[in-house]
Amino acid sequence: MALIKSISGIRGTIGGKVGEGLSPLDVVKFSAAYGTWALRRHEGKKIKVVVGRDARISGEMVDKLVVGTLIGLGIDVIEIGLASTPTTEFAVTEEKADGGIILTASHNPKQWNALKLLNEKGEFLNDEDGKIVLSIADQEDFLFADVDDLGQITYVDDYTQKHIDHVCQLDLVDVEAIKKANFSVAVDAVNSVGGIAIPGMLKALGVENVVELYCEPNGHFPHNPEPLPENLTAIADVMKEGKADLGFVVDPDVDRLAIVNEDGSMFGEEYTLVACADYVLANTPGNTVSNLSSTRALRDVTEKHNGNYEASAVGEVNVVTKMKANNAVIGGEGNGGIIYPASHYGRDALVGVGLFLSHLAKTGMKASELRASYPNYFISKNKIELTPEIDVDAVLVAMKEKYQHEKVNDIDGVKIDFAKEWVHLRKSNTEPIIRIYSESENEETANQLAEKIISEIKEIIK
Repeated sequence: MALIKSISGIRGTIGGKVGEGLSPLDVVKFSAAYGTWALRRHEGKKIKVVVGRDARISGEMVDKLVVGTLIGLGIDVIEIGLASTPTTEFAVTEEKADGGIILTASHNPKQWNALKLLNEKGEFLNDEDGKIVLSIADQEDFLFADVDDLGQITYVDDYTQKHIDHVCQLDLVDVEAIKKANFSVAVDAVNSVGGIAIPGMLKALGVENVVELYCEPNGHFPHNPEPLPENLTAIADVMKEGKADLGFVVDPDVDRLAIVNEDGSMFGEEYTLVACADYVLANTPGNTVSNLSSTRALRDVTEKHNGNYEASAVGEVNVVTKMKANNAVIGGEGNGGIIYPASHYGRDALVGVGLFLSHLAKTGMKASELRASYPNYFISKNKIELTPEIDVDAVLVAMKEKYQHEKVNDIDGVKIDFAKEWVHLRKSNTEPIIRIYSESENEETANQLAEKIISEIKEIIK
């Protein structure tokens, strides 16, 4: 059993003792802390909060606890039911709400659930606000409403369709070009809300032939729900059988988009953002942002279009902050997360589908051909497990000093940029490990770089 508290929310496994998993009492406590934060932020005002959830088995139970707690604080709730993370973010702004809670543990297995917390802009809480929520929870500093002041619940069940309509109306989503291309598209939605949203999105874009895999939103994930190549064998087989021109895979809350080529090979999660950025930049000159652990190919594509690329610390809220500062026209993370400000500041697989299909339709290429048109890099992901007494910060400082003659970025761990490759070292916030991401021109050289850095870290520890 596990319970993880962070500035972006609270997540844990269902069952077990209070404080050891995401028990009903923990759900109530953190819902009350968030509600209290929202009330203080909008003091003197009757506030409303949007609540949406993915299709996890525990979702309905957690939803009732969250909604009951919020109305117990005197907060009105807009209950949108089964909805993706980006749909819930979209609903916050559409409803002019004062915040939102998304009930999803993203790509975690079915025993997990979580409360993801949004502000009135439909964006994740920043570090300062997240810490306030955690402090309120620790102190159990709640004041519940008198009976005459309880909140009210309003049920709205059409936000997925409203979100789809919104994406179709974006200037760069070319519905006619997509319709004319007559694509056949396979979808693996891991039996969560993507099973509603992605086929609906495709049909609205004029895609007549949709091959649905695991699109029943029942929370019974048929494979590990993280959209990584090793988990996508079923849709890869569909592609190899020639049943579709490309495949889309989303995680349970539909903020990440992975693409499968017509031959069953992977387009690569890192390259979802690269391809969409290439299309956006060709039509909207400007800048881009991704986090430090994302592929260098985004920088290459941005510079090809005479834009400026910047890297942020890892975490969606950090990417969004840097995007606003850099006036970026598109950004995101290398896990298939597209953030397109013309829509909203949140990772959104529906937007990704619209932009990618528009791009593919206009190039006239096959998915594998489009992928081959981009600079080819490979990222190797490793970690070093440390004993608790080792000073991880001191190890990172030593590595920074060792490579001071290279281009070094230390806003989030230590990233060392070499001429043709990079390595990013970060300490985990939850366990005594150093994560080591290395990118190079192929798998062999990326692994060699990682092994070299790991060896040097072990020498420092000695």
